Amino acid sequence: MARPQAPKGARQVGELVANLVDPVLARKAGISISLLSAWPEIAGARLAEATRPERLVWNTKPYDDAPFEPATLIVACEGAFVLRLQHESNELVQRINAAFGYHAVNRVKIVQKPVHITPPNRKLKMRPLNAQDHDFIQQATQSIENPRLKAALERYGETILGRNQPKK
Repeated sequence: MARPQAPKGARQVGELVANLVDPVLARKAGISISLLSAWPEIAGARLAEATRPERLVWNTKPYDDAPFEPATLIVACEGAFVLRLQHESNELVQRINAAFGYHAVNRVKIVQKPVHITPPNRKLKMRPLNAQDHDFIQQATQSIENPRLKAALERYGETILGRNQPKK
């Protein structure tokens, strides 16, 4: 039997990453990357901004021949959108099942927490520059003829010297 040919040419990074990440997500969170990437289309634009699918919880079978039971999808949701998501959860289950192609999910469990965590805005404290610092910057940039480049380098020098503590 002939080995299948690998596609020639460039491949999208997302395609390669999906093949690597999907088994890990399936094992750790019980969720597939296809659900994560299709979430804006499944949930709709407004809900997708404030929600994120976290994991699928599959019910354990009491015995080997037990019939298939659909999973519970756990969704993280911003506080202001919880009521809206709760109201639209039945429709969301139908959309998810349509995306999977079978009855994979029977209910949505909502967990209220921040979905988009923004990093704290850390402004560095700048010390005021003295005359000696300004003279040093002027001397370092005096040979530069381009006024825009000179101004940019002066601002850069002020930032660098303002961050550092003066030498004693």
